[in-house]
Amino acid sequence: MAHVLDPRVTVGKVSLSVASLERSLRYYQDNIGLRLFETGGGEALLGAGDTPLVHLRERAGARPARRMTGLYHFAIRVPSRLELARTIRHLAESETPISGASDHLFSEALYLSDPDGHGIEIYRDRDRGGWYDGQGRMRVDTLPMDFDGVLGELQNDRSPWEGIHPETVMGHIHLHVADLPSTDRFYVGVLGFEKPPFAMELPSASFVSAGGYHHHLGLNTWAGVGAPPPAEDTAHLLRYEILFPDQAALSPVLARLDEAAIPHTGEAGGWLVRDPSQNTILLRVA
Repeated sequence: MAHVLDPRVTVGKVSLSVASLERSLRYYQDNIGLRLFETGGGEALLGAGDTPLVHLRERAGARPARRMTGLYHFAIRVPSRLELARTIRHLAESETPISGASDHLFSEALYLSDPDGHGIEIYRDRDRGGWYDGQGRMRVDTLPMDFDGVLGELQNDRSPWEGIHPETVMGHIHLHVADLPSTDRFYVGVLGFEKPPFAMELPSASFVSAGGYHHHLGLNTWAGVGAPPPAEDTAHLLRYEILFPDQAALSPVLARLDEAAIPHTGEAGGWLVRDPSQNTILLRVA
């Protein structure tokens, strides 16, 4: 029997371990433009507007995680093409390296890595009306970004950079996993995400969402089938959040975890659970 999540379900902040909190704070504030909410005790919380997006925890000297499960990238969504253009201009002025820039038809996206190798995507969505082809399949591709077109949005913009736009949110998260079939059974069969009808499928990746979004979670085996969880002395994903609009939307998911005998424990105002690749998730009411 298919289980369907409340269409208002979204993803929330990511928690990452980093080798140097001072170095990471410089990068996330000065280069990415996030706002520092609080810091202390070797930890920091940053975000946009009033929305927390990234929690950092220092593990001095941590080495980058390689060929392990965990974070491929987290993706923060700016509210418009103009704001994507303003972000590109700031990245250029601050001499921030980018590792890629793509047009996925439903979105336009930049790709970066922080000082610890954590992947970051900054993107904007196109209007939903153009996401589907005539057969009802979601159009998807990986084409070069039209930089001239995006930067053309700046023609009449003279506003100074004051950080990433306050309406920026966590749009999706992309994970390295050890095995796709068991991962799909967990995220679709138990949690209740849906698989969007993409016109193009990848044998080594899966995408799931709620409410008809193109994807809230990307799942891939690009670190290798059977990849191990990250070692504690690496800079890695500690946890990420799945946010529910209310308890009525969360309760059926908890019931399905019970039915499937998947352990979950109450913590931090929500419920901690691990997917089959040992990626830790906090399920909570937003």
